[in-house]
Amino acid sequence: MTLPRTKHPSLTRFAWLSIAAAVLTIGLKTAAYALTGSVGLLSDALESGVNLAGALMALAMLTIAARPADEGHAFGHGKAEYFSSGIEGTLILAAAAGIGYAAIGRLIHPQPLEQVGLGLAVSVVASLVNLGVALALLRAGRQYDSITLQANAHHLLTDVWTSAGVLVGVAAVSLTGWQRLDSLTALVVAGNIVYSGVRIVRQSVRGLMDTALPAEEQEAIQRALERYQKSGVEFHALRTRQAGAQRFISLHVLVPGSWTVHSGHNLLEHIEADIRSALPNVTVFTHLESLHDPASWKDIHLERQEAAAPPEPLRNDEEHPG
Repeated sequence: MTLPRTKHPSLTRFAWLSIAAAVLTIGLKTAAYALTGSVGLLSDALESGVNLAGALMALAMLTIAARPADEGHAFGHGKAEYFSSGIEGTLILAAAAGIGYAAIGRLIHPQPLEQVGLGLAVSVVASLVNLGVALALLRAGRQYDSITLQANAHHLLTDVWTSAGVLVGVAAVSLTGWQRLDSLTALVVAGNIVYSGVRIVRQSVRGLMDTALPAEEQEAIQRALERYQKSGVEFHALRTRQAGAQRFISLHVLVPGSWTVHSGHNLLEHIEADIRSALPNVTVFTHLESLHDPASWKDIHLERQEAAAPPEPLRNDEEHPG
């Protein structure tokens, strides 16, 4: 079994960047709403409030996820990131409900917009801030394999696109004079936010449920094992999962029963090294078995089947000392 040998730098600095951007954009978008009275811009400001809550949660969970493995958490603390993304997704859905409620009220009782030009200019500045931070978080999330940073980045990108939709709606009201366009745009924004929130929550649930690695990563593992299979070595009971940035892989390796312990161990070291080369941030668990022992084939599936007969008794040279 090999333990992870790479140590990532702290990712909390990216969470602080997201917090700063959220505080700035809340101020800008609230000012834009105060200037125009647009419920669309209000919906944008509310979503930035969700961004702030998500960024604060990301900071807390990234701090926990960075802790090294200990006696109570032998597999590390990486799953803390899924709590962050799951809560952020839930907050997004709550914000969508609030936006929808406000938009329906304004749709029934439309009100004229004021100082549209200045309000739009302030909102554009806020959107540009979000865009720059989102791209930085997305790049870091992919580089360090952090679901928290990626969820935060996609949320900010959604904010950028919804802000663009709001700007279009406010501009359309200004040009056409039809006040309800503002509320209709806010409802479209709410629908888009719901889609983003559901996607983020679903991804978090998959991580908490120990879903297997993606198909392309499974294929990378198979490619790493192919050259050994050509030499007569067999594999089965392959299990994979991911906790934050760390991947966990376990498999059984079957070799001729005449091999020495040293030869088998040497083979496992090479297999584990090849898997680590194929995928980043991997902890590999291997179990050596004999090709010629019927018991080795009882665990081809994920759950070991009951053996038809008990294992052969240990010979003197196989008995454990003590």
